Amino acid sequence: MIDASRRTFLGAVTFGGAAMTASCATAAPASDGATPQAAGPDAARIEADLNRYVGFGNKRAGGPGDMACGDWLAGEIEKAGYAVERQTFQAPFFEATKAELTLEGATVPVWPQPIVTPTGPDGVTGPLVRVDVAGRFTGSLQGAIALVDLPFARWSSALPRPVRGPIDAAFAAGAGAVVAITNGPTGKVIALNADGRQPMFPGPVALLAPDKAQPFLAAAFERKEARLVLDGHGGRRDAFNFVGRMDRGKSKWIAVSTPRSGWFGCAAERGGGIAAWLDIARWAPEALADYNLALICNTGHEYEYLGAAEAMKQIAPPVEATRFWLHLGANVAARDWRELPGVATPLPNVDAQRVLSISPELLPVAQSVFAGQLGYESPVSSAVLSAGELDEVIKAGYAPAAGVFGIHRYHHVEEDDARCLHVPATVAAAEGFRRLLLAVVAS
Repeated sequence: MIDASRRTFLGAVTFGGAAMTASCATAAPASDGATPQAAGPDAARIEADLNRYVGFGNKRAGGPGDMACGDWLAGEIEKAGYAVERQTFQAPFFEATKAELTLEGATVPVWPQPIVTPTGPDGVTGPLVRVDVAGRFTGSLQGAIALVDLPFARWSSALPRPVRGPIDAAFAAGAGAVVAITNGPTGKVIALNADGRQPMFPGPVALLAPDKAQPFLAAAFERKEARLVLDGHGGRRDAFNFVGRMDRGKSKWIAVSTPRSGWFGCAAERGGGIAAWLDIARWAPEALADYNLALICNTGHEYEYLGAAEAMKQIAPPVEATRFWLHLGANVAARDWRELPGVATPLPNVDAQRVLSISPELLPVAQSVFAGQLGYESPVSSAVLSAGELDEVIKAGYAPAAGVFGIHRYHHVEEDDARCLHVPATVAAAEGFRRLLLAVVAS
């Protein structure tokens, strides 16, 4: 069994708090080739799939964990009767041998921000200068190490202006390197998604955990000298997407996609989507008998959806022949946490910071199907808000479409492990996704 209470975490601000209800409203009666099954998702199997996913460890695109996980998932859907096609592409990587920030009397680990510009073994040395979110600083940044103090947030990407803006400003003012403090709810380093095609910044950038930042913030007031080392080897390596197709010669396709890669173990970030995707893959051949099926699994998500963009070029079904596309993104069903002074303790409910975005004409269907499921019970129109790989689906012209995405407390944090999983909420979400598919094809 997954035990969420083995250890407490250092935490910060808590979100949510209402108890989760696993009930879902009954969808419209199935028709149009949909054959509903009486049995719901198998909770034991979903839990086993969650644990298996977690067991692959680090899942950076093209790394050993990601590749082994992809092999397992492809094998599972082959067992379910799908023909698998793999799509190989090149993803960036960096294996650090040393990544640290040193000040007289203090050395702390840092996270090299991809695509990494290494410093070499000697590092970059210069005075520490604090830079705020608006890119403001005092004195000169020429040759300095800029200490960018990001605002508090559940961060996910380096592309938004509050992150990219002050880093760009620091380099424009002559900084030799940048260290950004990822202030967020855990106090830990929050890894940030990056452009996977070219480096985003002209010099070395590292991320620093807020719970290790205080000596460096204090030193920045006095412009004390520090040294940043980002050393290792990197480049590009093979990674693969795949699609499992069940082409029965029907006129229309149903597509269901999910990413599997990420910066760390990604237990709750990715695990719920993986488990629900496998559940649909095993259920759909009988339940959606009058449709061709395309089950797509992407890697390279952490490089701003690099894998999803590649999938659209080769392995996605034809736009004009696709009845519906469902994308299962981040935070499908993560555990919520309560903050007590200095620690976070697990709660029995699901983290409500998750969004179901769906084509506007299907909003009433989604509201009915997901009634009682925190976050999902208030779906949003994809014409108003979409994010993640759902953006790639919509840009490619697939409609109608739906996707889920969110940022749970330990999103992009190394401590996103099995303690962050929520099995009952994952089962409820999987049941909701089944009912949504049945309701869409019946509409």
